[in-house]
Amino acid sequence: MTVGFVVERLNKKHDRSLFSSGVAALDRYIREQASQDVKKLVTSCFIVADEATGQIAGYYTLAAASLPATELPAHELQRLPRYPVLPAAMIGRLAVDERFQKRGLGAAMLAEAAVRAINADTVAFALLVDAKTDDAASFYRRHGFLTFVSRPATLFLPLATAKKAMLGDVGETPHGR
Repeated sequence: MTVGFVVERLNKKHDRSLFSSGVAALDRYIREQASQDVKKLVTSCFIVADEATGQIAGYYTLAAASLPATELPAHELQRLPRYPVLPAAMIGRLAVDERFQKRGLGAAMLAEAAVRAINADTVAFALLVDAKTDDAASFYRRHGFLTFVSRPATLFLPLATAKKAMLGDVGETPHGR
């Protein structure tokens, strides 16, 4: 993670009331819904906090998902077993507070999510995201995400690709926090 920030699971000590990403739906989610989803085991929510102040600089959610193999581009299907459905991890939401934007935190959170998915006891083929805006889709594409055949707003990043990019395909994956 970026120097000066710490990643923690969402808990009661986090003051979510001041979080403002500039996207009302993402702000409302962290303030009103995230803790309920965590309690109901629907998702895990990870907070990126400023080490000095404890302020929430960003957050992302991660949950189990699956994807139909028929949605993948042909070049991805060629190297995979012929299963109709593949396991995946879904980044449901990812947001950076406006006070902390333009510091690379979004990219750092994507990398953090990939490491968590790679190190999980339950394997996943890819990270999935549903981009809510064209800007969000562009952000994910800049970080190596690919578009599904029939759903251009849903993107995926094969975790083997992420692992190779992070480690140069050498050695063990560093453990997530």
